[in-house]
Amino acid sequence: MARYTGPAYKKSRRYGFSTLENGKDIAKRPYAPGQHGAGRRKKISEYGIQLQEKQKIRYMYGLNEKQFRRLFDKASKLKGIHGENFLKLLESRLDNLVYRMGLAATRRGARQLVNHGHIMVNNVKVDIPSYQCKPGDVISVKENSKEHPAIRLSLEANVTRPAFVEFDAKKLTGTFVRLPERTELNADINENLVVEFYNR
Repeated sequence: MARYTGPAYKKSRRYGFSTLENGKDIAKRPYAPGQHGAGRRKKISEYGIQLQEKQKIRYMYGLNEKQFRRLFDKASKLKGIHGENFLKLLESRLDNLVYRMGLAATRRGARQLVNHGHIMVNNVKVDIPSYQCKPGDVISVKENSKEHPAIRLSLEANVTRPAFVEFDAKKLTGTFVRLPERTELNADINENLVVEFYNR
């Protein structure tokens, strides 16, 4: 199954959840898309609730089903709480960290920056968005990409950066300081439902 590349706002409205994490996607029309979107919602089964939660997280981080499941299985082999480990692995992806540092306005934009070779990890060009970063890794913008209009526009937007990343706006260099705490991540996500979904 291919990665979803359609309208992000439509998916956010479908699940009643801001997949862009800025609230703009559901602020104007906080109901499901389509002709009957503003009508009464049908009662969802337990399976449906679990599936919906999985899809919310998958669209939020921009993964296809195969990548998502592979990362979920990888999280099961780590010590600690499975669901939290899964979110930590998702947050450790290079495209997500580029987004968290404010170099892109959305994760899709961050993915494109990485794909086009504008980003370096520990002074080595990495063009794989799913690259798993480790705490201590230094993420920077390539010298000849520092005036990239999309990067400049994003930095001017004054984003709030989480405590698990540090960023120097002058040098356009950031550090993945540590793995995030659960309290630092989206509170509207229930990762336990994803664990239940895959462990059915």
